[in-house]
Amino acid sequence: MAGHGTDEHPHGADRLCDAGDRVYSRAVRRGRVPRRDAEPVPCLLELALLHPDPDDMDWLVPTSPQEVMTRLLRGVYDEVSASQRRVGSAVAAFEWYAGLGPRPRSASAEGSAIRVLDGLSRIQAAMDEATEACTTEVLTVQPGGIRPEHELTEGLHRALALRARGVRMRDLYTHVARHGQGLLNYLELMGGAVQARTLDEVIDRLILFDRTVAFIPANADRTLALELRHPALVEYLVTVFERLWRLAIPLTAPLPDTGIEGISHREQSIAALLAEGHQDAVIAERLGISVRTCRAHIARLSETLGAASRTQLGVRIAQVGLDGPPRPAEVDSLTVPGQESRTVR
Repeated sequence: MAGHGTDEHPHGADRLCDAGDRVYSRAVRRGRVPRRDAEPVPCLLELALLHPDPDDMDWLVPTSPQEVMTRLLRGVYDEVSASQRRVGSAVAAFEWYAGLGPRPRSASAEGSAIRVLDGLSRIQAAMDEATEACTTEVLTVQPGGIRPEHELTEGLHRALALRARGVRMRDLYTHVARHGQGLLNYLELMGGAVQARTLDEVIDRLILFDRTVAFIPANADRTLALELRHPALVEYLVTVFERLWRLAIPLTAPLPDTGIEGISHREQSIAALLAEGHQDAVIAERLGISVRTCRAHIARLSETLGAASRTQLGVRIAQVGLDGPPRPAEVDSLTVPGQESRTVR
């Protein structure tokens, strides 16, 4: 049996190796097994699952499974008891250390720098609380495309309460949101209390109350949110909002012309993102449109610019200057294949 120690069978009776399982099972079924059958699996003797037959030392008889189970459970109980004692000692020690210093603030206490809101009900409750406390201004960024009616309806009670107290609101959307009748109805209902502007792209959702508390999503499906009250974090987010606001176009103003006949403002945005190497799905998400709509615009771009392939489209985008911000007025003149010369303004 030399060379077959426990190092080759590092397991207990509750998780036998395959060879040990076969030999022990055979011993239980037959009542005993020849000693030579157990030589490759010394773990069975070391774990006291087999022991010599008093009537014939060349045979081994099994310990009953009921006895093995009782022994295992006793060991598990001892381990659990020891763990519980260690946990109790650790808790007692750190409770003593905690009592030496000032009492820490609860994670949910008012004024906490960062609070995690888990679940839509907690998010809504925190938003309602911030709405009730708000006295001057609300800033929001609303990504995505056309705002669904149910989203506008869910937030309407807060908006009306804010308007009644004279709170001013400024909202940032993507250009796609201009096509939603629900948003237009909402803004008409709110009157001068709300100003709205749009951009090709915006950051993820952001809501700021009185420049003192901010809410941002903490996961993709927005079932987790962060409530931020740290002054530096909130000030940073306000700065981001203000810079986007200055770049945005009032909802009541038309989008600027691209300067190239046949190419819309949205197609210009898509061209710039294509030039950066983004895939269709990424472009669609960033602009708040469907992938199908995005591909339809790419097809029109290809047709307008006379590109027969995606690679050629990238070249033509760069040639006509659609791979970056719009150029200043009257700086270039270009010809689209098969069409008359167009001036980029």
